Amino acid sequence: MDIYTHGHADPVLQSHRWRTAENSAGYLLPTLRPGLDLLDVGCGPGTITVDLAARVAPGRVVGIDVSPDPLDEARAAAARAGVEMSFAVGDVYALDMPDDCFDVVHAHQVLQHLTDPVAALREMARVCRPGGVIAVRDVDYGAISWFPADEGLDRWLELYYRVARSNRGEPDAGRWLLSWAHAAGLRDVVATTGSWCYATPEERRWWGRSWAGRATASSFAEQARAYGLATAEELESIAAAWLRWSEADDGWLGMLHGELLIRA
Repeated sequence: MDIYTHGHADPVLQSHRWRTAENSAGYLLPTLRPGLDLLDVGCGPGTITVDLAARVAPGRVVGIDVSPDPLDEARAAAARAGVEMSFAVGDVYALDMPDDCFDVVHAHQVLQHLTDPVAALREMARVCRPGGVIAVRDVDYGAISWFPADEGLDRWLELYYRVARSNRGEPDAGRWLLSWAHAAGLRDVVATTGSWCYATPEERRWWGRSWAGRATASSFAEQARAYGLATAEELESIAAAWLRWSEADDGWLGMLHGELLIRA
C-alpha cells in the first residue's frame, strides 16, 4: 500500500494551493486546445486542474486523488472559477474508467510517492486515447540547492530521504521518469526539465513557513517520529532552520523537476 509522505495537513495544502498550470505544467500547455478530455491524477486541492480545465473547455475534465481530504476544496475552486469538471477518489493503479477515454492524462508530483510508478504509467496510458498525451512532472530532491548553508536544512534533506524511502517512494523521481516510461513500454517521449525558484522575501516567507509547519505538523513529521528517524526536538530544530532561511536577506532556493510528454 502506498503511503503519501506529505499528507494533507494545512502546511502541505498551503504549498499545493500555490501551484498553477503556468508554474507547474508549462511544458504541457502548448499541446492543449479546446475540446480535449483531460484526467488529472493526484489533483489535490485542484488549482492546477482548474487552470487546465479552462484551457480545454468544453472538454470533459476529471480530477482524482487517493484521498478525499482535499477534494471539497478542489470542488470549491472549480465553482469559483466557473469551470465544469468533476472530482473523485481514485486509484492510479486501477482507474475506474474504460480504455482510451481521455486525450490528456496529467500527473504532477505523483510518481515519486508510488511503490510502482511503472504500473501507474501503464494504467495512465491505458485510459489515454491513441494520439493523446500523458504528462508527468516530478521533483528531484538530489538537485535541490539553497543558500545560505544551514546544518538544519542538511538534516531536513537527509531526513526527507529516509522517510520517503521508508515509504518505498523515490525522492529523486525527476531523473527516473524517462527510465520508468521506457519500462512501461512507452517510447514516444519528450523529456525536459523545469524549475521553481524562491528568492524574494515573499517567496521565502511562504516556502519557509510551509516547510516549518510540515516539519512539526504533517504526515512527514508523524512518520519521522513513528519510524524512529527523528525526535520531536529534532523536528523543531528543522522547523527553526526553515524559518532562519526564510528570513535571510540573501536566501535562495532552487528545485529541479523532470518532465515527460508521452504520446500514446
